[in-house]
Amino acid sequence: QVQLVESGGGLVQAGGSLRLSCAASGRTFSTYAMGWFRQAPGKEREFVASISWGGASTYYAGSVKGRFTISRDNAKNTITIYLQMNSLKPEDTAVYYCASAQGPLRLLLPSSDARYWGQGTQVTVSS
Repeated sequence: QVQLVESGGGLVQAGGSLRLSCAASGRTFSTYAMGWFRQAPGKEREFVASISWGGASTYYAGSVKGRFTISRDNAKNTITIYLQMNSLKPEDTAVYYCASAQGPLRLLLPSSDARYWGQGTQVTVSS
């Protein structure tokens, strides 16, 4: 059974930080690129960041580059993906979703279709 479970969302003031976590199990996710997307009210879901299966390559949306950092821990059967979010802005307010690439050894790029999704975690940044 595939499970992607996000945690770490919450309410923070502008300029603050949050770290999101995603625990992924049910597939050999250590061989999958993983990433984060977000959806704000009334807007389409958008790519935020992704990381290759071994962690050597990362990709960021222009709006978060330099403020957000994606990382992963493949050490256990349940891998964990992190999104460190610094210098948060009100426009970062959204539901954040963890997602996987379509299959093993395939990148998760902004234009990619993700295969597996988490249930989402709310991030709210107050001004």
